[in-house]
Amino acid sequence: EKRTMTLIEKNGYQDYVYINAAKIFQSIHTKKPKDRILVSYGDDSLSPMLTFKDEYSQRVSYELAFSALKYQDLLEEMLLDSCVYPCQSIPDELTSLLVVMLYDLQDRKFQAREIFDEEEPVAEVQKIERYLYSFRTKLAAALARCRIRHGALSIEYILPETIRKQEQRASALPLCVWINTFKISLQDVFKDLKKKGFTRVESVSDFDRYTYCMDQHCHDVLVFPSSLKEELLNLDLFADCKLLLQ
Repeated sequence: EKRTMTLIEKNGYQDYVYINAAKIFQSIHTKKPKDRILVSYGDDSLSPMLTFKDEYSQRVSYELAFSALKYQDLLEEMLLDSCVYPCQSIPDELTSLLVVMLYDLQDRKFQAREIFDEEEPVAEVQKIERYLYSFRTKLAAALARCRIRHGALSIEYILPETIRKQEQRASALPLCVWINTFKISLQDVFKDLKKKGFTRVESVSDFDRYTYCMDQHCHDVLVFPSSLKEELLNLDLFADCKLLLQ
């Protein structure tokens, strides 16, 4: 199943990922003063009940939710500017799902999501997907107008400069990975990584492409170059929770 999720990621996610991401977003979205509320998110007083199939689906659910949070103002502006929102057939309780799926749709350049046979369809996701996709041209035009207003080459440049700089610094930091010694030994991790083409080096200063080193203070923590994040998370070691990203 892990490999299936990896294939789907470039073309969208499975329905339950959107549901979980929407629940997370519902509880973390920026709540605006009453006189500035143009998009309503319904009741968010209850704690969301989340069900994750594995660590990978948990990660992408949270990433999707926080990406939507980061661009909440832009996504709301797109919905309003395109007249996609409000919609009588979509209750406020589904607005979070609408926003999360809109973020993913624009991230896919408004291309259709690829559906796999093993997909377990969720009616609300299917409904929102059809609705957004039917307005993809208007939404793309709304996004273009937003970028023109902000003089932005891409949506990243719409973010405040302080946030952009923070993200640049964070993306440059090495990745710390914890070895789950309840499931695998240190030596077996070394062997597995070697088979996958990784080379162990002495320190971060020796990093090259497929390299890693042990943390100097904690021997069940490995350190990798930040550029390897996606490739690492696609390894079976992560799918089986033998390695965990800190």
